[in-house]
Amino acid sequence: MPEWLQDTSRAALNGLPLQVAALRIGVAVLAGFVIAGVYRACVRKPPLEQQAFMTTLVLICALVAMTALVVDNSVARAFSLVGALAIVRFRTVVQDTRDTAFVIFAVVAGMSAGVGNWVLCAVGIPLIAVVALVRTRGAEKAASPGAGSAAGEESPLLVRIGTGGDPVADLEPVLRSRLADWRLVRTVTARQGAALELTFRVRMKPGGDAVALVREVNAAPGVQHVEFGQE
Repeated sequence: MPEWLQDTSRAALNGLPLQVAALRIGVAVLAGFVIAGVYRACVRKPPLEQQAFMTTLVLICALVAMTALVVDNSVARAFSLVGALAIVRFRTVVQDTRDTAFVIFAVVAGMSAGVGNWVLCAVGIPLIAVVALVRTRGAEKAASPGAGSAAGEESPLLVRIGTGGDPVADLEPVLRSRLADWRLVRTVTARQGAALELTFRVRMKPGGDAVALVREVNAAPGVQHVEFGQE
């Protein structure tokens, strides 16, 4: 690389060598992929929705790392960046609190990589990943077939479904075949009115299979997301 270009790059990066800046951004991207993989293992969502959010996590890590490089130790740059970002309005409603946790995870990981805090990256990312995976496995075990699905016991069933047609009528064949009893207790709009979230209180038939119930409900027309069991 020509010397004049190296000098210009170093000045733009507050004296930080270009190779170091590239390394930090690269580590941030790698951290983003790790976080996206943990998210995929922890959160069950429709494939397209899941892939989109995983891409977002990778980009957040890289962008926050770049932000840390831009700000460096300059208070003026920090305030300028806050002012620039203040004009951006985000209107996406977060439906799952775990999504918020993973966004924060990506932000912190990207910031750590951006400032070159390798110890925090090496220790914090695996530790948080293990905690997330362990808690997810514990929740899945608690919601496994037979858990909370004994005859006479009520469990919540949340279904997100498109607004077209009659959602309850579309779900009724599956509910009738898998459940001893069910009742709709709550209905709210989701995705800015493009979908409905229906919350049922249900009782499984003796020997009922919760996994089969979720799988069949998820296959019903228009269904986007299903949750079964105690929160």
